[in-house]
Amino acid sequence: MRPASEGELSEMIRGAAGPLALCGGGTRRIGPLRGEVLDTGGLTGVDLYEPGALTLVVRAGTPLATVEALLAAERQRLSFEVPDLRGLLGRAGVSTIGGVVAANASGPRRVQAGACRDSLLGVRLVDGSAAVLKNGGRVMKNVTGYDLVKLMAGSRGRLGVLTGVALKVQAIPEAEVTLIAKMPRDQGLAALRAALATPFDVSGAACGPQAMLRIEGMAGSVGYRAAALQARLGGDWHQVAGAESAALWAAVRDVSAFSGRDGAVWRLVVKPTEAARVAATLGGEAIFDWGGGLIWLLTEGGRGAAIRAAVGPHGHATLVRPAAGDEGTAPFPPEPPAVARLTEGLCARFDPRGLFTPEGRA
Repeated sequence: MRPASEGELSEMIRGAAGPLALCGGGTRRIGPLRGEVLDTGGLTGVDLYEPGALTLVVRAGTPLATVEALLAAERQRLSFEVPDLRGLLGRAGVSTIGGVVAANASGPRRVQAGACRDSLLGVRLVDGSAAVLKNGGRVMKNVTGYDLVKLMAGSRGRLGVLTGVALKVQAIPEAEVTLIAKMPRDQGLAALRAALATPFDVSGAACGPQAMLRIEGMAGSVGYRAAALQARLGGDWHQVAGAESAALWAAVRDVSAFSGRDGAVWRLVVKPTEAARVAATLGGEAIFDWGGGLIWLLTEGGRGAAIRAAVGPHGHATLVRPAAGDEGTAPFPPEPPAVARLTEGLCARFDPRGLFTPEGRA
């Protein structure tokens, strides 16, 4: 099924006889599709773009590349730096803006600009009873009742089918500089945390073979803040700028170091102060983002129980790409009982017939 309008989508959902598997471009799906495929790629088009107001309203099936090109023509961008995981997951296809929102896909700049949900102003969707719902608008404001804007970001199709989103965008900065230093991992992670605690507005803090810190903004400000941060941290840091800096962060964003390599890939969200402990416990190869709050782990298959135990109750571990031995491992961790009860209640409200199969959970 591939609706070309919100009305067609509503009729398809109303007439559905069994589970539906929602699919945009299929580029960031975790786990197999189950049920009749409902392809949202026909819901395309830009409904409103006001560069002066930093506001974009677009239909959910619109390709992400189309959105990014439209914004770039006005020297603007999506602040949350959307990851492209096609190389990591071995996928083709075209990412859609609805899929980005449904996955709450967010890259290295999350430490400064927030996640996708923090740039989301409004949503339109069709729920499991075929009702068309709208929430939010074109400006940030308080809401009463269900905050569907926040609920839909990261819901991965559990509550309804997105048909349109309104997003806050930002200007592309004049300059970008990255500070780089080679140092032991524990020392590098400590430097990332220290940098994020300074007033120098760091927009990226990652650690792999080397520690990296990014600063963006007006050229004069970037130069001053980079020099001041380097002096504050001490040690042997050097700077790269412009396209060279951007390429480094694109590789972090897209987890390019693990693309095409054998093994399972896990996405671990932990307290930054716990990152070194978790990585040391698990071994494998790790890339740290968000000042240590996000760990991408490349390891052998069959380690789900050990990995989730190491992350503990204050984080979560998602199996993004399984390997041999992971056949019985759920991609997503079980929800705590209180959260599971809330999820069950929300799904009963928005999908009373149980049409939308939870991605990676069914």
